[in-house]
Order: sequence, then structure tokens, then C-alpha cells
Amino acid sequence: NPEMPLFSVPKEVAVGTAMLGVAFATGMLAGKRGAHPIAHTPGSIIGKSGPLWQYILDHSLREHPILKKLRLITADHPWGRMMVSCDQAQLMANLVKLIKAKKVIEIGVFTGYNTLNMALVLPDNGRVIACDINEDYVKIGKPLWKEAGVEHKIDLRIKPAIQTLDELLANGEAETFDFAFIDADKESCNEYYEKCLRLIKKGGIIAIDNVLWSGRVLKPRKDDLATQSIHHLNEKLLRDTRVNISMLPMGDGVTLAFKL
Repeated sequence: NPEMPLFSVPKEVAVGTAMLGVAFATGMLAGKRGAHPIAHTPGSIIGKSGPLWQYILDHSLREHPILKKLRLITADHPWGRMMVSCDQAQLMANLVKLIKAKKVIEIGVFTGYNTLNMALVLPDNGRVIACDINEDYVKIGKPLWKEAGVEHKIDLRIKPAIQTLDELLANGEAETFDFAFIDADKESCNEYYEKCLRLIKKGGIIAIDNVLWSGRVLKPRKDDLATQSIHHLNEKLLRDTRVNISMLPMGDGVTLAFKL
């Protein structure tokens, strides 16, 4: 898949709404055992170089000024394209607010744009358990969490996400979380999903990112473990009677699983 251009929109909007391809997905975010990173080239789900996409942004994006500041800082990072698109992050925040969430899990933080977006809509006593293994990226966003006045809502755990999820379960926090966002190494996506399903209460939501993986899920290669893992989870979710689902062609594809 060729590298796609950053659309015919201003840089400050274009970069933030770039497809959600996780360039170093394996091991670069919240992967287990520091697995070797895999480069990921974003693919296009809908045409994002024309006036219609610009119209969507112009008529739907409401971005907190500090969120915008973090997005622009991240845009200058060599791996800035790993950032969650601003339209998708806005949807996640709207869902968090809609269900009146107080406890959120995020697996894969990068610079913390989506973390900040969700923390902004949580009540003052709410918290985001933010899981990542790379503190260097997170350090980019932490000062802006503080600037936005939400640093106290974010519980950053720098360790393999599976370890954090197991600790939460061991601490008796099963079925106490309202929302989970999974955007980390794809080989572990099924394990993340299963543990989050135990942690999320009935009526809660699990959002799984990159479920279309630049279209590679259409013909997964046998030697492509990341794509195989995503494809298998997609097939599993279709049959999973524990949840209702919606797969959305937003960003690189996101599935919302509503726990029954």
C-alpha cells in the first residue's frame, strides 16, 4: 500500500485526522515482552483528499485548545501518524460522556492525545488507567495533561498492558470499568479484549482500533501475524454473544463492543 498524502487540508487538521495506522504497533505501544515493531502504512477508508472530507471536519470537529496543541506537537514527531485521528478521539470522548463513565482503560497511549480527550470529559473523580511501555512518547503529552488540569485523572502504568490488566483483576476490579480503548500490538488484541471484557461492567463499551488494518484483513498473509490476529478477532466478535457490536469505517476501522 502506498503512503497516502496528508490530504488537501491545513496541516494542523490534516495530520490529526490522518488514518490511524499504528506505525510501530507491535511492541511500540503497550505490547507484551517488547516485541519487535512492525511498520504500518495507513490506508484510506474514505476519500480524504477532497472537499467532502474537509466539510466533515469543518462541521463536526470541536477540539479543546490544549488538545489541538498536543496534536500539533505530535504532528512534528517522526511517528506522528500513530496518533489517533481527532474525529475518532472525539467520538470516543462522546461515548465516554454519554455513558457517564468514571473508570476508563486505555491500552496504547503514544503521546496521550486520546488519553487527554477522554480525561477532559470524565468527572473530577474519574480516572483513566493509561497503559503503555514507552515513557518517552508519553512525556510529550504529560505536560499538557497538567496544563489542561486533568493530570490527576490519569493513572499512567508503564509496563506491559497484560500485566496491568491482570493486576486490576487481582485487585478485585472486575466489572468496575465503564469503557476501554484498545490500540496496541495487534498480536495481543484478543488477549486484551478478553481481559477488558472481564473488567468492563455490563452496559460498558470496548473500542478496538485498527480493525481494518489498511485493508490487509481482506487477504491476510500467513506470515503476517498482526493481520491474522486482527482478522481472527473480527471473526470472533461477529459471533460473540457476550456483546453487541458495530464496526465503523472511521480511521483505520474501529469496532465498538457493547457488553451485554
